[in-house]
Amino acid sequence: MNRHLSRMVAMQTIYEWDFRQNEDLASITDRNINEYKDDVDDEYVRYTIKGISEKKDVIDAEIVKAAPEWPIDQISLIDKSILRVSIFELLYSPNMPSKVAINEAVELAKQFGGDNSSKFINGVLGTVYEGHEKELAKKE
Repeated sequence: MNRHLSRMVAMQTIYEWDFRQNEDLASITDRNINEYKDDVDDEYVRYTIKGISEKKDVIDAEIVKAAPEWPIDQISLIDKSILRVSIFELLYSPNMPSKVAINEAVELAKQFGGDNSSKFINGVLGTVYEGHEKELAKKE
C-alpha cells in the first residue's frame, strides 16, 4: 500500500469535510478511498479520519497555540487539512515516527499548498513537536 497516497486521501477527505460541512464524513471517506482502493491503506485512512473527527477541537487548539499570529479561520483549508492530518499522526499515531509525519506534511504542502505553505506547515509542526517533545521522544 502506498502510504503517501493514503495520507493524501486522508488530507483530501478532511479538506472536503471542512468545505462541505453538511455532508456525512463517512460518505466522503468511502468515496475518496474507493477512488484509489487498490493503492491506499484503507485501515490507516479510516483510523486517521476517525481520530481527526474525534479530536478536531484538540488538534485545532494545537494549531492556534503553534501559530498565534494566524487566526485559524484565516489559514487556508488545504493547509489546515494538512496540519490536522500531521498533528493527528504526531500526537495520536503511536507507530508514526515524528520525522515522517513532518516530512510528509511538508511534501503535501509543496504539492497542494500555496507558495509559503511548506514553510508555514514546517514551522507549525516544529512548534507542536517542541511542545510535546518528551512524549514524542518515547515513541521514536
